[in-house]
Amino acid sequence: MIYGNVEKEIIQLNEHTVWSGSPNRNDNPEALAALPEIRKMIFEGNHKEAEKLANKAIITKKSHGQMFQPVGNLNLSFEGHQNYTDYYRELDIEKAISTTSYVVNGITYSREAFASFADRVIVVRLTASKAGSLAFTTNYSSPHKIKKFSVKNLDLQINGTTSDQDGVKGMVEFKGITRIKLEGGKIAKTDTSLSISETTAATIFISIASNFNNYHDISGDEEKRAEDYMNKAFGKTFANLKAEHIKGYQKYFNRVKLDLGTTDATKLPTDERLNNFRNTNDPQMVALYYQFGRYLLISSSQPGGQAANLQGIWNNRLSPPWDSKYTININAEMNYWPAEKTNLSELHEPFLQMVKDLSITGQQTAKDMYGARGWMAHHNTDIWRATGAIDGAFWGMWTAGGGWVSQHLWEHYLYTGDKAFLASAYPALKGAAQFYVDFLIPHPNKNNWLVVNPGNSPENAPAAHDGSSLDAGVTMDNQIVFDVFNTAIRAAQILKKDASFIDTLRIMKAKLPPMHIGQHNQLQEWLDDIDDPNDKHRHISHLYGLYPSNQISAYRTPELFEASKNSLIYRGDVSTGWSMGWKVNWWAKLQDGNHAYKLIQNQLTPIGNERGAGGTYNNLFDAHPPFQIDGNFGCTSGITEMLMQSDDGAIHLLPALPDVWPSGSISGLKARGGFEIMEMVWKDSKLIKLVVKSSLGGNLRLRLPNDLKLANGATLKEAKGENSNPFYFLNETAKPIISEKASIKAPTLAATKLYDIATQKGQIITLSL
Repeated sequence: MIYGNVEKEIIQLNEHTVWSGSPNRNDNPEALAALPEIRKMIFEGNHKEAEKLANKAIITKKSHGQMFQPVGNLNLSFEGHQNYTDYYRELDIEKAISTTSYVVNGITYSREAFASFADRVIVVRLTASKAGSLAFTTNYSSPHKIKKFSVKNLDLQINGTTSDQDGVKGMVEFKGITRIKLEGGKIAKTDTSLSISETTAATIFISIASNFNNYHDISGDEEKRAEDYMNKAFGKTFANLKAEHIKGYQKYFNRVKLDLGTTDATKLPTDERLNNFRNTNDPQMVALYYQFGRYLLISSSQPGGQAANLQGIWNNRLSPPWDSKYTININAEMNYWPAEKTNLSELHEPFLQMVKDLSITGQQTAKDMYGARGWMAHHNTDIWRATGAIDGAFWGMWTAGGGWVSQHLWEHYLYTGDKAFLASAYPALKGAAQFYVDFLIPHPNKNNWLVVNPGNSPENAPAAHDGSSLDAGVTMDNQIVFDVFNTAIRAAQILKKDASFIDTLRIMKAKLPPMHIGQHNQLQEWLDDIDDPNDKHRHISHLYGLYPSNQISAYRTPELFEASKNSLIYRGDVSTGWSMGWKVNWWAKLQDGNHAYKLIQNQLTPIGNERGAGGTYNNLFDAHPPFQIDGNFGCTSGITEMLMQSDDGAIHLLPALPDVWPSGSISGLKARGGFEIMEMVWKDSKLIKLVVKSSLGGNLRLRLPNDLKLANGATLKEAKGENSNPFYFLNETAKPIISEKASIKAPTLAATKLYDIATQKGQIITLSL
């Protein structure tokens, strides 16, 4: 993180494996014995008593999760630079380079900084326009209790050990090295600092490493790693380092281009554009924010590294909000919603690896706490892949964390068609289903439907349950089990495995509760019709079936589609940052582009405004508040969903185009089945050109807002029946149970054209008006 201060610059340093604690587990051994009584209480309507018992027997008595922690700061002091003019700073997200410049006594001073994935070092280049006039002092600082600063030869060094937390000893050891290459001038040292004088340019190299190998092994040599990174990079020229950095970054970033138009608003600084956004037409700000989300994912989720956490990688606190870990009842999943569809599939890998890790650590939790096979995780985890229940039963008594994150494995397959990956992911998909095979229980008061008990609808509680969040058969649990069973069935069929297990899942799936539409024409959050139309809670978890799942469709389940819209209207628009990001996706799925855009306006509102809710900081980071990164990723996903969707049996183009984007273009989006939108252009809200590449072959079904023709002038074949492309197979959603008090209207949808085009692997299809 580059602060951009003139006199006292701060380079705030993080390394993705620097976490408190050490390998540990946090299961509660009392859970299994208490489970029958908790279930009995819930079935009898004693939800608050069940919550009290769950607090004692389910919630961990050990660690409530470890913290992602900063390494510290590299401080740069420039004496005599307090009187400066012509200050300028920028973040170039096309190159991932930060620049600061200013003028003192007629001399222009510039700073250029980047974190190079190609060379695994941070590089900061300082220059002065007048020869020999650059001078500064540099030293480390760190909030850690166990730390040591030193200078070895001319290397500035920091050694540290992370914190103890919740009785778990901090054992991650980290090493940072700063080495400076001068163009003329002098360098002097003290025990803990370096002073540079009379130089024209200085290139600062920073390497950081830890002893972390994986969630159960911290035997690495942080000293050797940091030295090796430094020695490998230090011999290279700045020009070479910069070129390799840009090349490595743009490999990902340049895949997608978005143009929604430009106005004079682009001439203003970002903070002013943000402040004006609600009241001006600034379509390029949306494109900037969209690409900023992709920049953040590229920067915080590299293959072989750790998954982006609640603060991405940008936490600067020793004890950060929510420990800066992985909240898997929405936030961590939201971080990865843009990965596949914005053509960053490789960057999904750290999260997918985390899911595979959890599928191992979660086996003991499933067995010891719930007497079940397979694996599970509750609502939170960390770098040590803890899967126990934390924070109290109100939040933590939720068994669907493993089920939800496992769906990302399946999603990666649907976009890539990588059967070898699917084979590697199958044990996790099967294990998630096995857990529910053993954990589901018949509901004695509700048609003997198989339900999750105890479960909850994350972080919300109906007044009818005396403020307890615990219940049996809540809508989100049912939806997640439905997905878990279906993906395990499909994966097993593709891999030709486990025929008898498939039969078991099919039988049990048929006994899951259908979704319910309640007395207020809403999609019920709970099995009982107890929703409060005045509830404005930020979590609207029962709309999981609308997005990110595809159980609710405008074309297949119109009543559920309308009921979802009603639930969303009741909850309102303004909320915390990540919640508004999710709402952009929902309104896009509801094909209401103007309402989705309204949520983008709410999201892009400066924090601290009169609304008193979430929004965006001046550097475009999402505000829960405080800072969380998930809203950035959620909004980038939602903008994609406004322009393209591919989860309802076809590639639906311009499904939620707002009036403020009448003309534009986008290239590089990915759809399920290995299709890439190489070019899509629209004018006056009509699609005028479309180029699609088929990397896997198979039927290309397009849902278009208007007629197009093939490039050779041929008319398109109207689509009929189910899509023959197996990546577009749809599981049938059970008919909802509708309250006698409800009055559900048929949805009003824009007319669309549905076409089928047979494609071969590698073929490019061009269509135009």
